[in-house]
Amino acid sequence: MTAIAVTIAGSDSSGGAGIQADLKTFSALGVYGASVITALTAQNTRGVSGIHDVPTAFITAQIDAVFSDLKVGAVKIGMLSQPAAIKAVAAGLKRHEVKNIVLDPVMVAASGDRLLVPEAVEVLRRVLIPRATLITPNLPEAAALLDALEAKTEPEMKHQAQQLLQLGAKAVLLKGGHAEGAESVDFLVQPTSVARLAADRIATVNTHGTGCTLSSAIAAGLAKDLALAEAVREGKAYVTAAIAASGKLHIGHGFGPTHHFHAWW
Repeated sequence: MTAIAVTIAGSDSSGGAGIQADLKTFSALGVYGASVITALTAQNTRGVSGIHDVPTAFITAQIDAVFSDLKVGAVKIGMLSQPAAIKAVAAGLKRHEVKNIVLDPVMVAASGDRLLVPEAVEVLRRVLIPRATLITPNLPEAAALLDALEAKTEPEMKHQAQQLLQLGAKAVLLKGGHAEGAESVDFLVQPTSVARLAADRIATVNTHGTGCTLSSAIAAGLAKDLALAEAVREGKAYVTAAIAASGKLHIGHGFGPTHHFHAWW
């Protein structure tokens, strides 16, 4: 059986993040990728100059078309900029009894541009997070979801991850890429376990789409029937290698993309 994963996210016209990064990641990891586009962005490595939200009725139509036909093994959810879009996606997931949901609560692009309207945060907490198998916030996103200060230490990270778990997700991967130090440390927190996942911090400006790439890599692992912890570890290893190889690419004049196909070219 062919492993299939679906990305529900926004489009990045420069190709480094969003739907484009997700589909590249699925392909690189041997998974067939399908998509539900929630927004179009006019975007490059230097920033986001425009967002065009897809009407919720058409988001619903895409969900129904894909899930009524394809045997989907996992779903990655990214940019949902409006409350109505969040509700439409949550309803679609419930209607099709979707399993293995990886939610990346995208709020701000690498360039600093906001991708989620402030009033949507509460809807995300209430409607979508309880449906997630795993949520993958970075430090600023975790702080926004908890209405708290950004974690600065590893004990604070673990504490915030455990607080996020109480919002209803089955597991939380709190990413430490925004922190400082020689290591980039993430914490995978499940109801009965806490795992510290560390990788050498890579000095580069090529961070465009790293969160999208990690969450879609984890979804690819789940689509291939990996256990959650194994999918997370393999996903982190993949994105770390993609960041390390990003210098082979020369894309744009700002925050460049990772090298999704580093193993091939």
